[in-house]
Amino acid sequence: MTILPAVSDLAAYCLDVARRARAAARMLAITSAAQKDAWLYAAAKALIERNAEILAANEKDATAAIGAGLTAAQLDRLRLTPARLRGAANGLREIAALPDPVGQIRSSTVRPNGLEVHKVGAPLGVIFFIYESRPNVTVDAAGLCVKSGNAVILRGGREAFHSNAALHQILADCLADAGLPADAVQLVTTTDRAAVGHFLKLNEWIDLAIPRGGEGLIRRVAEEARMPVLKHYKGNCHVYVEKSADLEKAEAIVVNGKCQRPGVCNAVESLLVDAAVAPAFLPRIAAALRKRGVELRGCPITREYVPDAIAATEEDFAAEYLDLILSVKVVNNLDEAVAHINRYGSGHTDAIVTNDLTAARRFTAAVDSAAVMVNASTRFNDGGELGLGAEIGISTDKFHARGPCGLLELTSYKYVVYGEGQVRGE
Repeated sequence: MTILPAVSDLAAYCLDVARRARAAARMLAITSAAQKDAWLYAAAKALIERNAEILAANEKDATAAIGAGLTAAQLDRLRLTPARLRGAANGLREIAALPDPVGQIRSSTVRPNGLEVHKVGAPLGVIFFIYESRPNVTVDAAGLCVKSGNAVILRGGREAFHSNAALHQILADCLADAGLPADAVQLVTTTDRAAVGHFLKLNEWIDLAIPRGGEGLIRRVAEEARMPVLKHYKGNCHVYVEKSADLEKAEAIVVNGKCQRPGVCNAVESLLVDAAVAPAFLPRIAAALRKRGVELRGCPITREYVPDAIAATEEDFAAEYLDLILSVKVVNNLDEAVAHINRYGSGHTDAIVTNDLTAARRFTAAVDSAAVMVNASTRFNDGGELGLGAEIGISTDKFHARGPCGLLELTSYKYVVYGEGQVRGE
């Protein structure tokens, strides 16, 4: 697939894509779980068998990105590797292995008059998915949407166009082979940024918009969309090392959370250390992070123990760096840590390292975030890691979905009522 020339009537193009997605969604709503699963397994197999063409397309994007001056973290998000493709394929297989939420009876009651009332899972319909950089997300989004009975319109970033086009072609080929509607998974084939605005107006045809990328993109979508938006703005994730913590575990959790993939939304951006363990832990963690090229920005007490740390500002404590930078603050107790997180955090993922069960329970109750970890890396706030098969995004909203959004979060429900001729009286 190649980038199309400028569309002469962009509004008409977007409307046509949305209408075709709606027609496909109607068909998917009555498609069997076996048929959807057959597509998922076939697509997983094809990703491995055709990885050479995917990696060649990705190399085009990566080469252009290097020339455009993308940061190391941005390049990492863009890069596909054989291992990442295997991971994407495994994600599709895991989705296939999950129960189909469509038609799933979530609760049932029998009324005194004999009516059987069932609350039954149902697709949302058409999902407009706007995302930047990470082309492997193309696979996750398509798999989750089709399995949950939704048609999806994929609008990836310009920087990953060739990668997304190659992935989409493989997914589309497998749709046809499985007898599923070809328009169940569509890729927007124009890179004209104005297309996003046109799609966001089509609430008659699109049921949900999901932006995944930088804060600017997400805020634009939230402001312009006429349909509901599933989102998080940023991931300022914290680790609090409580006074009873095992410092070896704490070091491993902080290093993993900050350094494994610093450019993702569940990476650690802020470290809070209890004053009782600061003298022992701060020099230790600073040395471990320094070896990995992490720049520390600390409060005055932090800098007493780590003299080469840069003085942290208010902006640092609220920042999502998406890079090898970490803000550090010493706090006097758990309540002070919680207050700091609830003030500066983004409601995404926050963790405590502790050997005190009472402290763990108090932290998990008091921190107002979509995911709260106890003695585990923030990097586990991920659909695949939490058993959802994959995720289409992480929501920090509280309605209708929160945290990693997998199959259940891409469905609604309807009430199906069985009677035997009952009619309602006064």
